[in-house]
Amino acid sequence: MDPPANCVDKLKSFAKSSKDYFNSLVRRTNSRSRGNPIEILKRLQQETFSDLMKLRDRQDKVERMLSIYKTRTGSPFQEASTHVKGEVDVVGSLLFVENIDQEICDIMKKAGVRTGVNSKLIFETTVRKKDTLSAEFMAKHNSQGSHGDVFGSPLTLKKVTYLANVNDWFSAIAIPVGAQFKDVGIGSDPLQSRGLTDFSSFAPPLLDRYHGCAAGLMVRGRNVFASLAEFVSWLGMEPNFVSNSRCLSTFAQVTYQPVEGTKMTLLGLQQKPRLRAQNIRLDSLTIPISSLRFHGSSFSSAEPSSIARNSTDNATSGSLALMLETELDESARIGGWVELQKSNTRNLQWAVCLSDTPEDELGWGMSIGGSVQRPLTLLHFQFEAFLKFTLGKRFNFQPGLVYALNERRGVPALVFRSSWSL
Repeated sequence: MDPPANCVDKLKSFAKSSKDYFNSLVRRTNSRSRGNPIEILKRLQQETFSDLMKLRDRQDKVERMLSIYKTRTGSPFQEASTHVKGEVDVVGSLLFVENIDQEICDIMKKAGVRTGVNSKLIFETTVRKKDTLSAEFMAKHNSQGSHGDVFGSPLTLKKVTYLANVNDWFSAIAIPVGAQFKDVGIGSDPLQSRGLTDFSSFAPPLLDRYHGCAAGLMVRGRNVFASLAEFVSWLGMEPNFVSNSRCLSTFAQVTYQPVEGTKMTLLGLQQKPRLRAQNIRLDSLTIPISSLRFHGSSFSSAEPSSIARNSTDNATSGSLALMLETELDESARIGGWVELQKSNTRNLQWAVCLSDTPEDELGWGMSIGGSVQRPLTLLHFQFEAFLKFTLGKRFNFQPGLVYALNERRGVPALVFRSSWSL
C-alpha cells in the first residue's frame, strides 16, 4: 500500500476514535446529570407548572361562561338570600284590686301595660348587595284583635320596608305599608332596652306610633346622625294605626354622640290637619291630592256645618322630644326622655330608666315616669322594677312590679313578660 493511502486511513481511524470518545464522554455526563436530585426537582417543577397553567385556562373558560349567564339573567335578586326572624311576645298582669272599673283600666292603659300574645315574622332580603327589602307579618292575640276576637287575629302583613344604602353616610327609605317613626331613626336596641311598659323604654312612645306609608332620608357622620321623613295616613287605614285625624306628618331626628357610649337625641314631629267632611272610607294607598293641602283648604263636598264641627281639628299639632342615654358598661345603661305634646292642652311626658341586662346572666331594671298637664296638674305617675332571666340567646322571662296612679287612686300590679325569638 502506498504511503498516502496509508496516511488517509490512519487519519480516518483517528477521527472515528475521537468521535467515539467524545460521544461516550457526553453520555456519561448526561447520565450523571439525570441522576442528580436537583435536576430531577427541576423537571418535576416544570411539569407541575405546565399542569397548573392548563387548569387555570379551564377555570377561566368556566368563569367566562358563568359571567355571560349572570349578565343574561339581569335580576337584582339573583344572588339574594332571604333571612327569617321571628318573635313571640307574651305579656300578662295580676292586679291587686278588689273591684275592676273603667278608671282602673284607664290607669293601666296610660301606664303602657299591653297584655296579650304578639307573634311576629320578618323576612329580609339583600338587593344589589347594599339595599335591604323586608316584610313583617304580625298576629295579635288579645281582646283588641280583629272584630274583638279574644282568640286573636290571623297573621297579616304589617309592614314593608325598602332601605337603599347609597353609600356609607347617606341612605333612603321607603315604607309603603305600616310605617313607624322609629323606622327612620336610630335609637336603642328594642329587644335589649324593652321593659314591661311603654315608660320603661329608653325612647318615648312617640317612636312606636304607626302611620300608613312614609319616605325619608338619613345621613350619618362620625358622631352625628340626622333623618327627615314624611308620613301619610288616611281614613281607609286600620283604626289602631293612628288614633288622631291627621293626614300628613313631618318627622325629624338629630342624634349627637359627644363621647363613646353617650348619645343625645332630639326628635320633632309636626302634623298637618285635615277636615273630616264626610264619612268616606278609601282603600289603602289611596290618597286624594286635596288632602295634602294645608289647613286653609277644604273639601269641595264639605258642608258648612261639618266644617264648623271640625274647626278644632284645624290647629297644627305635634311633639318635641329629647333623649339622653349613657352606657355604664357592656350591659348597664342609664337614660331618660322628655316629650312635649303640642295640642289644645300641652301634655308633658317623661321617664328615667336604669337597667343592667347581660346576655347570659340575671338582669334587672327600674324606671319612674309620668305625665303632667299645664298648669301643673298630675295626670299619671308610675314606678316599675323588674328582673330578667335569660335562657340562652332566644328566650327570656321578665317578672316585675308596676305601681301606677292618677290624681285620685293608684293600682299595684304584677306584670310578667316572656319573649322567644327565632
